[in-house]
Amino acid sequence: MSSKATEVPTTGGQEITYLEAIREALFEEMESDENVFCMGQDIGVFGGAFKVTEGLQARFGPQRVLDTPISEIAMVGAAAGAGHMGMRPVVEMQFIDFIANAYDMITNYVATARYRAFLPCPMVIRGPSGGYVRGGPFHSQNPEAGFIHTPGIKVVYPSTAADAKGLLKAAIRDDDCVLFFEHKYLYRRIRDVVPAGDHVVPIGKARTAREGTDVSIITYAATVWKALDAAQQLADEDGLSVEVIDLRTLSPLDDEAILATVRKTNRVLILHEDTRTGGIAGEITARINEQAFAWLDAPVLRVTAHDVPLPYAPSLEDFVLPQTSDIVRAVRQLAAY
Repeated sequence: MSSKATEVPTTGGQEITYLEAIREALFEEMESDENVFCMGQDIGVFGGAFKVTEGLQARFGPQRVLDTPISEIAMVGAAAGAGHMGMRPVVEMQFIDFIANAYDMITNYVATARYRAFLPCPMVIRGPSGGYVRGGPFHSQNPEAGFIHTPGIKVVYPSTAADAKGLLKAAIRDDDCVLFFEHKYLYRRIRDVVPAGDHVVPIGKARTAREGTDVSIITYAATVWKALDAAQQLADEDGLSVEVIDLRTLSPLDDEAILATVRKTNRVLILHEDTRTGGIAGEITARINEQAFAWLDAPVLRVTAHDVPLPYAPSLEDFVLPQTSDIVRAVRQLAAY
């Protein structure tokens, strides 16, 4: 699969958006490894629903940027076969909500292929997820919890442009299937400087988004920014020092980072946009109780979405999803213990 001789855009050391960082990672990995190719609905000439893949087909041709039929299970099945044969496919779900259509292929086949038959399955399944955009129930879901308990797949959900690029490059190079969630609210709202050169962020390592000593907030994706806003408000109004841990990877979890922040502040709030029941906050709470209970000075609290489909109406969406005011209230409750 040869490439066309046009220049690959590069912005190392410059400030770019979350969306541009993802596109740049795809360009760089396709340029450096001819086995990397992309497939998905309308990702070619149209450039994808959010224009993440804009310019890729012009650069690499239709054999490496494939427009597919509207069948998520077929896309994942085809990618699995390509992975078995040494390719590194990147599958785009037009909206991550529709990954449900490929759940059987991902969990029953892809996740078990290496264990069952020693079949390598290096592939990335990526797509826009999350709310705060008035997208309603079919275009605003966070289905990550439906996959984190399945051995054999990894789940990544970055919150910054630098991490979006670095983690996607790591995901493409990984020898297992990686589900790569991209929060659509962050696509064009978040900008930061991405380091120059081959910027790769290791899968499975959390980062400290803000240092603190009084209360820890453990979170990921768009709610990292809600947590940072709340932390600043609490510092200004209450004099509280709030630490914010950005998980970045949900499977495998960085237990070391989670336990370290518990031991540091002794009070923990777990925050995520996914629904409360069955969300990853429950798993993190269990691990804290098992491994760091003696360090807690207060119960572990959760701030999550309500257990309802996400409404279209702005006022109702704001009520259902975690807001800065919800986080501030919960942290004050913890600090009062």
